[in-house]
Order: sequence, then structure tokens, then C-alpha cells
Amino acid sequence: MIIRLLWFLPLAVLLAACAHQPVTGDGPPPRAPDLSAVPDAVPRHEPRSRYGNPPSYEVFGQRYYVLDSAENFTERGIASWYGSKFHGRRTSSGEPYDMYAMTAAHRQLPLPTYVEVTNLNNGRKVVVRVNDRGPFKKDRIIDLSYAAASRLGMLESGTAPVELRVVTPDTPPQAVTAATDRSGKIAYYIQAGAFGERANADRLRNRLDAADLGVPSRLETVNLNGRRLHRVRLGPLSTISDVDRLSSALARLGLRDAQVVVQD
Repeated sequence: MIIRLLWFLPLAVLLAACAHQPVTGDGPPPRAPDLSAVPDAVPRHEPRSRYGNPPSYEVFGQRYYVLDSAENFTERGIASWYGSKFHGRRTSSGEPYDMYAMTAAHRQLPLPTYVEVTNLNNGRKVVVRVNDRGPFKKDRIIDLSYAAASRLGMLESGTAPVELRVVTPDTPPQAVTAATDRSGKIAYYIQAGAFGERANADRLRNRLDAADLGVPSRLETVNLNGRRLHRVRLGPLSTISDVDRLSSALARLGLRDAQVVVQD
């Protein structure tokens, strides 16, 4: 995830992946310190970083678009974390990565942005400052610092279902660190496609059923912003490993834009 924007490219910004792809040697420090007293990031008004905020950029053939505004942004999905291998290296905002600070990487949010992250498995919350780009591993929505992952109780698992909510100095959250037993209540679905025309959704669902992926499909019709959409979803899945396996299977079918949906 530690990346550096090369602004001299005329048509695109080239970013190099790090922790978002399998990385040898990354992990916790040799001697793990007590991080219980590390404070949350405190939202404050900041100008956009000079680096890391192009209108769009491309990584591994996929183009990403930076949001014009983070106002009212929320998102659910799977979080990962990155650690000692990148400690001290430059983030895409130009700042050094500090694994002991409450920071994170996100593909689309402006740099910097402050985000409240809730671990949906246990109810723990932290506030992080997004100052990096990533993760570029499929089906991950945020890469957290070692300190943030520790506070959320996800170091051992490496991943966790989370909810993101952008916060500002005018709407500071009340961070909750006490764990809540919510095991067994998280369900994952993969949305393979969403269409305005029902016939297109039916064709995709038939194709998925014929592929015999071992996961039931369903078609949902919803109204969003006055528009009717027909969504094709696969699930429920009970673990992140199941999500990764199904995402890989869909990618082999050419469905690389599938999205993970987290429900509790």
C-alpha cells in the first residue's frame, strides 16, 4: 500500500502496490508494544494533500477515481492492515508511514480524511486519518495501521468486517473500545452485477447458476434515487476466506467488478 505518485506522467498516475498484495515479511514488530493508550486521530480541518489526490489513477490495470468530497460518506466491507515492512516509508500523501499512529489507506477518499472504523465482529471503534492509497487487493476497502488494527482486535485474524463513517471536527464520534459479542451474526454476499434492465440480470443469474459455484444466487429489485435496479447477489457466505474464494472464481469468469456486501 505504500505508494508514490509520479506526477510527471501525462495521462495517468502510476502507483505501486505493497501490503495490498501478498507481501513477504510484513507483520507486527519483533516486540509488540502496548498500544492501548494510543489516542484516536482527532478530526481537524486540513487542506487536501499536495500529493495523492489526482482525479483518477491506475493500478494493475484498474482505474480508481478520487472523490470530490467525503461528506456523508459511509461504506461497509472488509478491512486489512499493514505493518513493520512499511514503517517509515512514504505514503502516497508524502508523509512517512507510522505503524504506531492511527492512520489508514483508502482508494477513493480525499487525502487526508478522518474516518470512524467499526469492527462489526466485536463493536470496537477507532478514528483514523486516511493519508495513503490502497488497498489494491480485491475485496478489501481499507488498510489500517498496526495500531488501529490492534485497537480493533483484528491483528491475529488479519482481516475483519468493518463499517466506515467519515467524521469532521463538527461531528466528532464517541469512540467505543469495549468489545461486544456479535459472533455468528455477520453474513457476506457478493454482488456480481446491477442492471437497469431485468433481462440483463436474469442472463447473469442464469450464467452463474450454470457455473455451479456452490453458492446460491438471488435477484433483488430495489429503487435507488428514483431508479429501479436489479441486483444479482451470491450468498450468504460465513467467512472472509469464503469471500476470497468466490471472488477468485468470479474473476475467472471475467466478473472482476463484483462487490462484497456485509450484513449483520
